[in-house]
Amino acid sequence: MPVPFEAVIPFGIIAGLMSVTGLGLMAAQRARNDWKPQRYDVDDWDLLMMERDKRLTGTLRGQSDNPIAPPGFATNSIWRVYKPI
Repeated sequence: MPVPFEAVIPFGIIAGLMSVTGLGLMAAQRARNDWKPQRYDVDDWDLLMMERDKRLTGTLRGQSDNPIAPPGFATNSIWRVYKPI
């Protein structure tokens, strides 16, 4: 049985809007990650390396191949300082 013509237009609108929503979500995730794919299965080691990369380059996804660290890397630290309760 053929599809009636009246059903094609709403189906096209729904499919188009779902595509726009999916592409918008993908663009937002990539923009948050410096236009790189989203990371999955991030463990403690990956979090530490992301923090180190942020201290070296200023972004979580940035990486540096320079063997000499910038001067500010020696003074900033990953250790959190909490006030005693």
